[in-house]
Amino acid sequence: MAITSGIALADDAKPFAGQTVSVLLPSPQDANMAADFEKATGIKLDLQTASWDDVSVKISTALLAGTAPADVTEFDWSWTGQFAAADWYTPLNDTVDAATLDDIKGSTIFNVNGKVLAIPYTNDFRVMLVNKKQFADAGVTVMPKTLDELVAAAKAVKAKGIVKYPIGLPLSATEGASTSWYLLTKAFGGDLFDKDMKPLFMAPDSAGYKAMAFEMMLLKEGLVDPASTGLKDSEINETLFAKGLTSIMISGEPGRLGAYNDPAQSVVAGQVQAIPVATESGKTRSFGLLEGLGIPRNAQNPEAAKEFIKWMTSKDYQIHNYGNGVLPTRTSALAELQQQGKLVSGEALVEQAPTVEALFPSGAPAWYPQFSLAVNTSINSAAKGEISVDQAVQRIAEAAAEAVKQ
Repeated sequence: MAITSGIALADDAKPFAGQTVSVLLPSPQDANMAADFEKATGIKLDLQTASWDDVSVKISTALLAGTAPADVTEFDWSWTGQFAAADWYTPLNDTVDAATLDDIKGSTIFNVNGKVLAIPYTNDFRVMLVNKKQFADAGVTVMPKTLDELVAAAKAVKAKGIVKYPIGLPLSATEGASTSWYLLTKAFGGDLFDKDMKPLFMAPDSAGYKAMAFEMMLLKEGLVDPASTGLKDSEINETLFAKGLTSIMISGEPGRLGAYNDPAQSVVAGQVQAIPVATESGKTRSFGLLEGLGIPRNAQNPEAAKEFIKWMTSKDYQIHNYGNGVLPTRTSALAELQQQGKLVSGEALVEQAPTVEALFPSGAPAWYPQFSLAVNTSINSAAKGEISVDQAVQRIAEAAAEAVKQ
């Protein structure tokens, strides 16, 4: 069955029939996408796919050369500041209506000075993942909502000898260490920067400072494996959590739930569930690292490109695409999948989705890569005992200030 996504099939409702739109996305994508899109709109689809890294290089190379890599391209959350500053993409404010933007909360991540530069098509926000069997074996029957309750649960699991290091937390000099600290900063009720991009994590009573001190406490208390100073988040996910060697993933990825609960891929199948991010106050918060669809300024077929974006981000197509392992960005699509009993840990995901915020109030800045590197190298040094938390946050602030100047 073709996925029409609410777009009428009558010929007079296909104003761009016969046109071709080129689309560049990371692989894999739905094998029937081109046929379904053409049946719905009459527009032919030239779909180009490659690995995420290769797509990233192709897009940046073309844009720097002043050409459009395709009519519609991948648009990662971390590119927002750089692409906005270069004015490479067409604002999509007139492409989608207010109801769509409200349904896709993560759209704010791509909003810069009121301009929506991309519409999220695949969801990657943070939740916490727990091994509910290990919790039950430790006598923990109520899922934690506060960070104190989370620590208490971890200590209960450790005390019972169920696992030696119950909390999975990357502390290596990699992006996973950065994003985990960002999540905990929100969990402590704060943000990284104010609206003028001034650091908010320097004072000992600030959320960012408390988040880093919390990480060091978990390590000192033996709740986090010391080997985490050399492990990426993917390694902690795959070699520890998926093998039942740790009970809690602080910065959990919803997209991994299916694999964790697949007996062919995981020894903890049937044991893993998502819970809303535990916070200091008990009121959950999260942030998104979403991937969107954008239209380069010099796209050859911008109107057909807009039709593709509306189609791929529609509720109907998102529900269909969940079968391909793509978590919907629409709250309504998540809710419907939950009602149908198809969403793994659906109740938690539906609760978390509306709380997803932009990591940066004005979009990811062009200097984000330098900032993230300073974050994870400083966390790594603090975890190894080479510097204090005071010194770590100072280094991060200095690196941010230097990056802004460049």
